[in-house]
Amino acid sequence: MLRIRKDDKVIVMTGKDKGKTGKVLHVYPKKERALVEGLNFIKKAKRRTQQDQTGGIVEKEALIHISNLMLVDKKSNKPTRFSVKVLKDGTKERAATLSGETI
Repeated sequence: MLRIRKDDKVIVMTGKDKGKTGKVLHVYPKKERALVEGLNFIKKAKRRTQQDQTGGIVEKEALIHISNLMLVDKKSNKPTRFSVKVLKDGTKERAATLSGETI
């Protein structure tokens, strides 16, 4: 079971964006990285093309390693770990360890 999934609210624990929160846009499990909205911006030189006449330096979000992210508890808005609960029908769900609510 993946620790971080799409549309989760996460907080950055280390690096230049430490303490900032954002929503996960995409997860790359094989690379162990995630794309988080509004975090880890990089500057990239973009060439002018016929479709896009404005070239220059563009800021865009870069991938961040999953180990640097933690889930945010819905109740307290603090970083939390999660536990896996198995329901009666056999499905699994993630629950925050701080509050016990499902994520």
